[in-house]
Amino acid sequence: MRIKSQWFRDGQPKSAVEIAGAAAFIAWRVAHNAVKTMRAAKYELAPGPQYFAFVAEFLAFLVVAADRVAYAHGDAAWRTEFTTAMANRAGETLADNETELLGAASPGEIKRRFVALVNERSADYAHFDWTDDGPDYGMLRYLGHRVAEVMAEDEQSWAVAQVIECEAPEAAATLRRGMTGLLGLEPRRRARGERAAAGE
Repeated sequence: MRIKSQWFRDGQPKSAVEIAGAAAFIAWRVAHNAVKTMRAAKYELAPGPQYFAFVAEFLAFLVVAADRVAYAHGDAAWRTEFTTAMANRAGETLADNETELLGAASPGEIKRRFVALVNERSADYAHFDWTDDGPDYGMLRYLGHRVAEVMAEDEQSWAVAQVIECEAPEAAATLRRGMTGLLGLEPRRRARGERAAAGE
């Protein structure tokens, strides 16, 4: 899937909170896309609590993934500020959508529940490695089993394989690509019609 990961105005350093907000937006789109591709693969993800439970697990995984990328980018204080802000922003987006669509509990309670999930999953994912190529197999497998818990019983074993082989690697790769752009770790692509300084 295509994502926007370049800042509109270059040259100004971005704070950890600004980068976290943009990363949370990317994570939301990636998690929502995972729902679409699971449905396209004929898995049942009903609108309602099941949908939001699936999205929450994917969002938690992506916050942890972004934290691993942040670990290689900044010092411990920057990483903590970034990851805290991203978890909170992702939680707010989840809460706003869940409240709007389900008329569910208060947004504040949904956000607190999501941040608690991120903290719990961060401890669980700490047992697995994240390399320059992304998450190791154990990390993918762990997400697969967490997602399977929200699926219908007759789909659970197949859902684990779908997440391990398709959804999680694609989600991690998209998130890493987005983080690379947000952190300015790749050259900025020229906009259509923008000319090079010389040679054109």
